[in-house]
Amino acid sequence: MRNRLPTYLLLWLLPALAIAQARTPLEVEAALDRQVVAPLLEAFERAHPEIDLRYNDRSTLDVDEKARHARPAPDVVISSAMPWQMARVNEGLAQPVDSDAARNWPEWAKWRNEVFGFTFEPIVTVYRLDLARHMMPPTTHADLHTLLESHQDLLKGRVTTYSPSGSGIGYTLFQQDARYSPRFWDLVAAMGAAGVILENNTRDMLEGLTDGTYWVGYNLLGSYAMHWARSHPDLIVQIPQDYALVMMRMAFVHRDAPHPVAARIFVDFLLSVEGQKTLAGSTPLFSVLPDVIGPYTAQRLRDQVGERLYPIPIDASLLAFVDPMRRKAFMDRWNREIKILTP
Repeated sequence: MRNRLPTYLLLWLLPALAIAQARTPLEVEAALDRQVVAPLLEAFERAHPEIDLRYNDRSTLDVDEKARHARPAPDVVISSAMPWQMARVNEGLAQPVDSDAARNWPEWAKWRNEVFGFTFEPIVTVYRLDLARHMMPPTTHADLHTLLESHQDLLKGRVTTYSPSGSGIGYTLFQQDARYSPRFWDLVAAMGAAGVILENNTRDMLEGLTDGTYWVGYNLLGSYAMHWARSHPDLIVQIPQDYALVMMRMAFVHRDAPHPVAARIFVDFLLSVEGQKTLAGSTPLFSVLPDVIGPYTAQRLRDQVGERLYPIPIDASLLAFVDPMRRKAFMDRWNREIKILTP
């Protein structure tokens, strides 16, 4: 005879089973390390138990591929590759979010209520304490250039940065550097002369810095670096003092989202006071909202760096970075200056 649940236990379980079956799935494709953003995801799941969040952490190039070609489409797309996000929205792949949070979101951090920058992450230099035993660590871009030229032999093969051909965010950051620094190409040439190793993501750079392969890393995502440094005290995170780039993770609801209501609820949460407080208090992703208080806020970053903080703007100027002719011209110059084989 088969075992059967007691009637009282079955009656107790039925409501829970009904709730589980009624949960709405939500597919999020994101270029954002789950370990770093975990507090925000957990806060969303507590606030919305009726939604079954499925969060996929991928590279910027993979996320862009999913946004363009995945069938069914993802519900929400998040990426640090800001020009690619803007290009997809410009192509009509996003739908607007009509909510108080979206309407009141700072104008400089959104475009047409369709795509929103919800983090405020500084771009940093990271070095090992080993470096400080041999030379004065760099606090500015000019310091790094001088260090590379004066200690070229000692730093040979011990410097790392993004590959602009293998990383969407890496390419974007170098384009911004070229905009703000008249000595950018001199720095690229100095990195090439020091045998710089190009990586496709910040995690690989941090792992190399941790195991001693690298002594200094340039243009790392500050959120990942700060999170990593908490458990690796031999690494020092430096926000450049001459100027500091800031990138924002951009999120949009896909035009063909299978679950658009849940998708809009998720994006709205990213923009909410609760979501931004979680970013400011529990993650190094930095909140955007000016009134939010915590160790990681845009205002606190401005207090540290002052007027030399340069956020990458969310506007139509981003579209120039995905222009094929501009990209080719930039990469031709990059390869000419750096004089190494790029991946």
